Amino acid sequence: MTESKPQVPVELLDDEEDHEVLTPLRPRRKGIYILPNLFTLAALFGGFYAIVMAMNGRFEQSAYGVFCAMVLDSLDGRVARMTNTQSTFGEQMDSLSDMVSFGAAPALIMYEWMLRGLGKLGWIAAFVYCAGAALRLARFNTNLAVVDKRFFQGLPSPAAAALVVALIWVAEDAVQGGALMPGWMPWVAFSVTLYAGLTMVTNAPFYSFKDITFKRSVPFISIVAIALGIAAINIDPPVVMFLLFCTYGVSGYVVFFIKRAKGKPVSMIATSTDEPDEKGLHH
Repeated sequence: MTESKPQVPVELLDDEEDHEVLTPLRPRRKGIYILPNLFTLAALFGGFYAIVMAMNGRFEQSAYGVFCAMVLDSLDGRVARMTNTQSTFGEQMDSLSDMVSFGAAPALIMYEWMLRGLGKLGWIAAFVYCAGAALRLARFNTNLAVVDKRFFQGLPSPAAAALVVALIWVAEDAVQGGALMPGWMPWVAFSVTLYAGLTMVTNAPFYSFKDITFKRSVPFISIVAIALGIAAINIDPPVVMFLLFCTYGVSGYVVFFIKRAKGKPVSMIATSTDEPDEKGLHH
């Protein structure tokens, strides 16, 4: 009588074959999108270049570096959305770049330019500006999902940086034209630096221009107005740009008091029902 071999279930045989054939998959490496991050790195270089130029006493070149960083910073988020390359890494990189280019750089440039002569008051004003930029960026990131995208809560850091370096640009351009630096200029620099730093952390609503789109048609007069604006800037770029940034720098308080006088909410948190998609833009 022959012994019968124990039968193995077909399912077990199939499982054994699968274990022999299949090999464990390697974990896929996470990469980063290079195009928007190139703009962010270029903006970061603009801030670094501005600091280096200030250390060498070339303050007008410092202003150029910050202005270039502003332009590049305004492009990285839009490039990411146009190419569908938004990422958490890009958002964090953008915030860090903003802190250097529009937080640390303007504070250090202003200190080297005029605030050093004021002693402790000088570096306190520079620190208030730097701390205001950090607090403003942190608040922006945490309120990104609930803030009204049509307005910034507080003066945006690029505009604050532009207000500070535009003052330097105007003064340095006047000195090159033969004018003497007035003795009260350090106090003007002190006031502007404090104003920009504190305004970044207020609740004053500053128009963000994010509801303006280039995909819809505009009246012909709009193109004429743009052309006139470009011509006006070319009359005296330092003065005109400084006046423009000063106007924007006080516009938030004007809107604040108008809204309060009309009894409307002045906080930009959760007041919008129709918000454009601007996720990932840190300005």
